[in-house]
Amino acid sequence: MGFIEAVSRSAQYTFSKPNEGVIRLIAGLGVEGDAHYGETVRHRSRMARTPGAPNLRQVHLIHAELFDELAERGFTVAPGQIGENVTTRGLDLLGLPAGTLLHLGPEAVVEVTGLRNPCVQIDGFQQGLMKAVLGRDDDGGVVRKAGIMGVVVTGGEIRPGDEIRVTLPDGPHRKLEPV
Repeated sequence: MGFIEAVSRSAQYTFSKPNEGVIRLIAGLGVEGDAHYGETVRHRSRMARTPGAPNLRQVHLIHAELFDELAERGFTVAPGQIGENVTTRGLDLLGLPAGTLLHLGPEAVVEVTGLRNPCVQIDGFQQGLMKAVLGRDDDGGVVRKAGIMGVVVTGGEIRPGDEIRVTLPDGPHRKLEPV
């Protein structure tokens, strides 16, 4: 079990999102008042290619432990600064399988859809950060550390300090892939 360290949103397409005291998740749509809110894809480059595709990136979650790791490498990153809506602590987000349900606070539920694939904008925030949020596994495969994406199954308000409970999917687990 983990907890929410921060919640963030931005109505504009900005790289960083200001922290809030509370955000509201709406089933099938995402974070109320956020630029990525909607049933269909809202990421600008994806809207140009496939405007009617389902929005599998309604909520972006990052583990605060990544910020700790980055600090050890000389970077200063705070919650919301690299675009996430929910900053978590105490939960291995990257180790979760696709289809995992994250129960955020007393009501909200987010289904994990995949990994965030960081883009070059991250180097515009801090030079060298893109390389720092990518790694290699023992087999040489790319490890994306910049968080996970999900869709809202059940809405509700979430705040810093709320617990996160995990329900793993039945059957064989599917490894997270970029969405």
